[in-house]
Amino acid sequence: MNIQEVLTAKVKEAFENLYSATLDTVEFQATRKDFEGDITVVVFPMLRVKKMNPAQLGEELGNFLVEHVAEVRRFNVVKGFLNLVIDDAYYLNFFAKSTENETFGHATQKAGEAAVMVEYSSPNTNKPLHLGHIRNNLLGYSVAEIIKASGKKVYKTQIINDRGIHICKSMLAWKRYGNGETPESTGIKGDKLVGNYYVKFDSVYKQEIVELVANGMPEEEAKKQAPILLEAQEMLRKWEAGDAETVALWKQMNQWVYDGFAVTYKNLGVDFDALYYESDTYLLGKDFVAEGLESGVFYKKEDGSVWCDLTDEGLDEKIVLRADGTAVYMTQDIGTAIQRVKDYPDVGGMIYTVGNEQDYHFKVLFLILKKLGFDWSKNLYHLSYGMVDLPSGKMKSREGTVVDADDLMIEMAATAKEISQELGKLDGYSEEEKEELYKIIGMGALKYFILKVDPKKRILFDPKESIDFAGNTGPFIQYTYARIQSILRKADFDYSKEIAGIDLDIREKEILKQLQGYPDAVQLAANNQSPAVIANYTYDLVKLYNSFFQNIYILGEENQDKKIFRVQLSKKVGDTIKLAFGLLGIEVPERM
Repeated sequence: MNIQEVLTAKVKEAFENLYSATLDTVEFQATRKDFEGDITVVVFPMLRVKKMNPAQLGEELGNFLVEHVAEVRRFNVVKGFLNLVIDDAYYLNFFAKSTENETFGHATQKAGEAAVMVEYSSPNTNKPLHLGHIRNNLLGYSVAEIIKASGKKVYKTQIINDRGIHICKSMLAWKRYGNGETPESTGIKGDKLVGNYYVKFDSVYKQEIVELVANGMPEEEAKKQAPILLEAQEMLRKWEAGDAETVALWKQMNQWVYDGFAVTYKNLGVDFDALYYESDTYLLGKDFVAEGLESGVFYKKEDGSVWCDLTDEGLDEKIVLRADGTAVYMTQDIGTAIQRVKDYPDVGGMIYTVGNEQDYHFKVLFLILKKLGFDWSKNLYHLSYGMVDLPSGKMKSREGTVVDADDLMIEMAATAKEISQELGKLDGYSEEEKEELYKIIGMGALKYFILKVDPKKRILFDPKESIDFAGNTGPFIQYTYARIQSILRKADFDYSKEIAGIDLDIREKEILKQLQGYPDAVQLAANNQSPAVIANYTYDLVKLYNSFFQNIYILGEENQDKKIFRVQLSKKVGDTIKLAFGLLGIEVPERM
């Protein structure tokens, strides 16, 4: 039982004993820095139960707690706030228990509890991953790891958009202009090669429109009648009909893209437990539309199209099947969700990591699944996030609009190299060690910068600003971790024994309080699906540690017990940084 739970019970007991009254809740807050105390009981809400002077009520409660709670050493009352000083022994006792647990703060999976499926990435197979995909992947992966640490089983998944006119455009352009080139023959990464042909298609298409307009065709008509587009549409019809040659080319070019994506995912540090492909799922859902028609969830219009009326819920009418019987995205998403629960029967909820432009789509999807009677539909969440922008001119971008994910990661390592060389921090490293460290610092900077912000907010990402060795950045926290490892290497004595009976410095106590809050931070981040909670928790811990490091002797402390405790405390802070950063997918270097 933590101190807050102990105090809650005792404050309620005090009300019964002193005033014969029942108190339902007790409100706490951290003690303000200008007053003595570790935890503050807010007295004002209690005046509804017991009408009296708040300062007198605080005094009487304080005296009761000092007498009846061993951990409360003394108190002071400031207006309606009862500030309690907690005995050092309480924090030392907590610390001794926490050091026995290497994954302190991470809950073990509870037997029988429903699993959660987290979807992220879900790219198209006609171009490389871009800056938007980076935020998507980092968010989805981190949320999955945080939910896992909160005690739930998690499946990471994506649906790959591998069919449709977009992939046919790349295929057609390659067929026309590729001269049989491959990723192997050109040395170009597969997703980039296919993306180049998507760009090529677009360039030819635009030229053909110009020519048709010059010959007197209206522009809107020219956009529909451009020969290369008509040929791509014919290719899509052939693919849907199962034409052997078209399907073989589709498989070959998609595989080039998958191989390219695999490299990007590895460099980004994300992974998946299950993959779904749109080519397999685009017909899923049609059977459920038929069932929904029978049960009255859907209705058919005169032209044969099928709709769901959501106007009673404040939304509009939504088409789920076209007049010609073909599926729309909504049909596919309904079927895919149902299929996933069939494939993984222990799944009781899903989280979709998708940009905020799809907010409405997911409101509709979740409501339709609820109307179809699926119990798990109440546990569906859209992890909606804002755009990521770059300051103009910071990086070369493809076509001036899209920033390639691989290019950005290379740029981050290069920026880390430039800043590290300016600071001269890497004496004694081999070139290979330096290059590896630049990658770790660059990726840490990128991930932390993106994940420390609430997902719903739009981000302006500045590579140089993110690689700052001071302030709320990944490299600042990585550097603190490396500094702690240096202390541990220099500690040439056994620091494993349990320490009790020492007086804690205020800075040590603040660190212990922050460490004690790690399990709550993990649960809060999981409940809110927000890695920002973990990022900012870690930054606060590091700020406290750096204040301690700069003002207190560690290895230079003469009292052996205090010296041992301070090394142990440093180690625990380092371990917690590593655990927390692991949830963000960020590596921490042993030296820096």
